[in-house]
Amino acid sequence: MILSIPFLTVAISIGSSIAAGISANSAQGRELLAAAGADRELQQQDNSFNFLNQYSIKFQGCHHIQQWNANADAGSNVRVMTKRLARFRLCPTDDCSNEKSVGCRSKYGDYIVDMSTFLQSYMQTIAQERDEKCGYAQEMCNNQCGNGNSEDCWTGCYQAFSEYDCQQYGQNQGFQAQQYTQCQQFQFNNNYDQTVYYIGPYCADQGGEIRLGVFTDDTCTTFSQNGPDMFYNAMGYALPYSSSSLVSTKCLACSQTNDNGYAQSREVCPNVYQVSGKCETRMNIDYPNESSCNYIEGVKVIRNDGVIRTSSRGKSKAAAVAIGLFTTLSVLLAGYVYYLRTKLSRAQINLSAASDALVS
Repeated sequence: MILSIPFLTVAISIGSSIAAGISANSAQGRELLAAAGADRELQQQDNSFNFLNQYSIKFQGCHHIQQWNANADAGSNVRVMTKRLARFRLCPTDDCSNEKSVGCRSKYGDYIVDMSTFLQSYMQTIAQERDEKCGYAQEMCNNQCGNGNSEDCWTGCYQAFSEYDCQQYGQNQGFQAQQYTQCQQFQFNNNYDQTVYYIGPYCADQGGEIRLGVFTDDTCTTFSQNGPDMFYNAMGYALPYSSSSLVSTKCLACSQTNDNGYAQSREVCPNVYQVSGKCETRMNIDYPNESSCNYIEGVKVIRNDGVIRTSSRGKSKAAAVAIGLFTTLSVLLAGYVYYLRTKLSRAQINLSAASDALVS
């Protein structure tokens, strides 16, 4: 079933139209306001979202929808571009499971937001924490392994910080993945093959991952042929996150303990919460927001290509009953026809036997 254009227009504008509550005081807030197209500063008290500290973000996947490109000119711009959305769940931190794709099954809220908006805040939070964690790891491992010890020493030392992949920290030749949470033009070495290319995020692995790809248009809709290989040939290193996800499926707690032992909120949670469409029917809060439940319910079912399909194709009870009755009547009718045919055959045999008796 194809979603109607007016409905899609409203739904995919979630990231911008409901951005009216985002704090403009933080760097992430300014980035999200810009991404959402907001044209005025808005004020919010941080303690309005203290309840989020009890929850963790569980990334549940991303989805594609097709949207008319109103900014396309008469040149080579694509007319129908790909719009990408990220879906996440807020689970009580104590119940959030890294192994289960749903994260949790009670007291949760479901949310959907523009994918680039989600990535900007998520990656900034992760990058800041990785910088701190891996900077400390490098200092410690340098003290332990820096005096001519083998590479195994470094590997073993970094294993303690494997969650942040510290061994690969700083080895991407200056490439900053955080700059490509939105579709951005990329300048290849020596103006590679005189073509303009773009790098941006897209849904991969049937919507289960968000990766970086190489595109030939400024909406990152049309993939470049052999993009990752071309990137390697031009730059001499592999495109980061071209074969792995930018976003982890592990639970990300909205609160963490700082160096002084106090609870500290991660900005990613209130930032993406404020600009997302919400379905908080199952959330244990006083005033749940259910404004986007119908839309979120509609994007639960997706095809293997990650493209949104509505879930309205589900089973109809009336149709199931009708099919059952039709099947039953068909079986009964077939049985009755068989009965009549058998009875007629026996009658013909009896008549034939009687005729033979009269002749003899």
